[in-house]
Amino acid sequence: MRASMANLVRGPATFTTQANALLIKNLTSQKRDFKSNIRLIAVPIILCLLLVFLQNWVNKELDKPWNRCGCECIGENGDGKCEQVCGIQYSDLNQAVSCSIPSPQAWPPLLKMPESMYRAVRTEFNSFGDLPDDTCKVLSSCPATILLTGSNKSVGESIGRNMFSGGSALDLSEIRKLFSSGSTRDYSDMFYSLAYNVLGSETHVKYVNFLDPAFFSDQTIYNVRPQCSPYSTFSLPLEFGSIPVQQAISCVKGLHLWRNNSYEINDELYKGYRNGNPEGMTNEITAAFDFLNSNRNGFNVSIWYNSTYKNVIRNQPLALTRVPRSVNLASNAYIQFLLGPSARVLFEFVKEMPKPETKLLTLDFASLLGPLFFTWVVSQLFPVVLIALVYEKQQKLRIMMKMHGLGDGPYWMISYAYFLVVSSIYMLCFVIFGSLVGLKFFLLNDYAIQFVFYFIYINLQESLAFLVAAFFSNVKIATVVGYVMVFANGLLSAFLFQFFLQDESFPRGWIIVMELYPGFSLFRGFYEFAQYAFKGNYLGTDGMRWKDLTDERNGMKEVLIIMLVQWFVLLSLAYYVDQITTSAKDPLFFLWHSQKKPSPSFRKHSFRRQGSRVFVQTEQPDVAQERERVEQLLESSTSQAIICDNLKKVYPGRDGNPEKFAVRGLSLALPQGECFGMLGPNGAGKTSFINMMIGLIKPSSGTAYAQGMDIRTDMDMIYSNMGVCPQHDLLWEKLTGREHLLFYGRLKNLKGADLTQAVEESLKSVNLFHGGVADKRAGKYSGGMKRRLSVAISLIGDPKVVYMDEPSTGLDPSSRSNLWNVVKRAKQDRAIILTTHSMEEAEHLCDRLGIFVDGSLQCIGNPKELKARYGGSYVLTMTTSSDNEEEVEHMVRRLSPNANKIYHISGTQKFELPKQEVKIAHVFQTVEKAKSRFTVYAWGLADTTLEDVFIKVARSAHAFNVLS
Repeated sequence: MRASMANLVRGPATFTTQANALLIKNLTSQKRDFKSNIRLIAVPIILCLLLVFLQNWVNKELDKPWNRCGCECIGENGDGKCEQVCGIQYSDLNQAVSCSIPSPQAWPPLLKMPESMYRAVRTEFNSFGDLPDDTCKVLSSCPATILLTGSNKSVGESIGRNMFSGGSALDLSEIRKLFSSGSTRDYSDMFYSLAYNVLGSETHVKYVNFLDPAFFSDQTIYNVRPQCSPYSTFSLPLEFGSIPVQQAISCVKGLHLWRNNSYEINDELYKGYRNGNPEGMTNEITAAFDFLNSNRNGFNVSIWYNSTYKNVIRNQPLALTRVPRSVNLASNAYIQFLLGPSARVLFEFVKEMPKPETKLLTLDFASLLGPLFFTWVVSQLFPVVLIALVYEKQQKLRIMMKMHGLGDGPYWMISYAYFLVVSSIYMLCFVIFGSLVGLKFFLLNDYAIQFVFYFIYINLQESLAFLVAAFFSNVKIATVVGYVMVFANGLLSAFLFQFFLQDESFPRGWIIVMELYPGFSLFRGFYEFAQYAFKGNYLGTDGMRWKDLTDERNGMKEVLIIMLVQWFVLLSLAYYVDQITTSAKDPLFFLWHSQKKPSPSFRKHSFRRQGSRVFVQTEQPDVAQERERVEQLLESSTSQAIICDNLKKVYPGRDGNPEKFAVRGLSLALPQGECFGMLGPNGAGKTSFINMMIGLIKPSSGTAYAQGMDIRTDMDMIYSNMGVCPQHDLLWEKLTGREHLLFYGRLKNLKGADLTQAVEESLKSVNLFHGGVADKRAGKYSGGMKRRLSVAISLIGDPKVVYMDEPSTGLDPSSRSNLWNVVKRAKQDRAIILTTHSMEEAEHLCDRLGIFVDGSLQCIGNPKELKARYGGSYVLTMTTSSDNEEEVEHMVRRLSPNANKIYHISGTQKFELPKQEVKIAHVFQTVEKAKSRFTVYAWGLADTTLEDVFIKVARSAHAFNVLS
């Protein structure tokens, strides 16, 4: 008999069938999200258009006549036509930057000088007393201080005294006189003369020095000397092309101070540059020299110099540094120490390479802002995936699919692939549109590198979303957290992480540690693309290419490796957490997952007794008889659709509360074709029992078998032949009723014409077929329509075991009656466990009933047996005036000495009359006689209802448990 039953069980849907069902469902839902998809795609499009607008506006502002090389109309012949000639000779200082410079000007080498207000003086945080006091700042007369140290103080100080010595140099005032008197000396002679002097400038250096900013600004060039004479500030006439320039030159005192070791110099430099002023420089040293072990037989020196204004674009300087003059100072000072003040290596000038004309001055604005904004664009996919996953969890749609046969493998494969395709299409649109509108960020960098980077990251981001979704059960909270993470990724990256990237002194190892956070990895990749695009646009070269990844200064390779490893780690961790949280598996399930399980046919013949039989209270005879029946069935080969063997569920105590016994050793057997009703007050344990049977929670002890398969180990097989109608409707609001049934029908392995026929019949049976209701979205259904659809879902695919939790809740009488007919027809070839609070429904549908109180089955039997067993009395109700209440009670006592008054209020009384003591005719006669003595407003005699039985059993069981 068991073998024949097995043949009736429909085989589970294959992996491919399940995956196909979920894919069709997802695609159908995706079609309904057209507006959401448009909004999602619009974000990067709007951003790209905004960047293009800003780029064009910036370029337009930069491409003004005063920013172009100057031009002049030459050779006008009276006809209004002339030849426009452009060049540096027709330009002012601003325009000259854009001109062709085939032979750049030679400039005297300059020393980087601190601004006068920041030059080193005595301060409260500086313990050295050899510095000048801060009154010199008022007069802007503070000296340019250099620090010296070394192993031989006498040698070091001797060298230091030669650094600012005028020696045989020609005084600048004499140079001025020569040129003002009309001497024939040219500018090369003047620069040769200037080279004998130590000149310095406070101006910030730039990336190129075709036009040295020191000679084309309002700032003064300083002549650093041991002492300055009065009236030492004057102007020298200079000429750049046809542009005359008057350059102010002023003397500043050079001060050299000895320090005992390099540690003192480091401390003084750090405090001077970092202490007390939020703008940065406060007490600057011009330069510092450590002569180490230098002597007359050898020269060895380390030089400190100011690199504050050095920035990095692909580790190439944005600004030059004035280091050569510092090196020359030390070299000349040492030569003079050896050979005398007249000996020197003359450093005449510095000169740039020739420069072509700059046709259009542009700024790649998109690349500058790209890392921040593009991080936001890509990161917004994270909350999209997270919200979708948490929505299925919050609405219990994931577990609903699982209970109807969807395995973890198809769910993960299709869900992951679905979101991956959506993310890929999103990124493809982003890159294509950014390229079409001309953003250099996309056009200059190799598309293959971009593809690899985006593909790895969207996989990493999706894996992270699956992992994070396991810790949320509320969509609103997940939405807030998701978008907070999006904005945090951008802001923290741009205003924190980027500073560490640009700080060459920050350890690279800590950069890698920070990149373990996916948001920083994303930003680092965009940062690398932006730097290469900016440089390529500026220099007219390509952006990032594969060969650039071999550069140790390029962080893209490490980012790709980190993201690739994180992808697999987070995906594995997400799957592990999902198995524990949604599948209720043991945390160490992977240790024995590979063990081979016996085949389903073997398990159907392998019932085992579970646990000991210990009970606190004495069972009712019918309950004890059911337990004995279960024991006999377990030992025999008789097949039953459902067998519960001493099933228990105990919730551990928390916060000092004792443990909670939700189900206390339930034993129950249901054959095929029976509908069993579970009655009980709220909190009785019905939900815990149902949750164990459908695999939501694990039993504490005991077990149950559905179609011969153990709920502890074989739930995946049970799901393929199980239907569930939950208490609350678990539906997708965007899918229609027909689409719901098609999806769940496919999970039940229905295909082709069989699927179509089953869907049509299900819709007709629950009255959802006509009037276009079947093709209406479930979100627009009324509560009753949703309930009917839930019942239809539970019965689709001919499941052999069905659990219905209050299926008729919220239905009108007509729909309820129709639904009852559906359930009555459906129970012919399947076992149904139904919970309800409607006694009418229980009596109409259920072949047997069980009343469940405080975790225990108190009684079991068909409705008539229960009413006969627990309801052996009539209920007499009579309403009179308050004055006649005693007389009514005396009348009832004469009718039945053992009558029990169960209700009394304002003249209305109810009495229970044992059936063996009274006859209905006698009651009518007695009441008629009573009407002649006093006024009877209303009266009635009723048999015991199922509701009375329920109340009586529940009260007596609860009272027994309280006394126990």
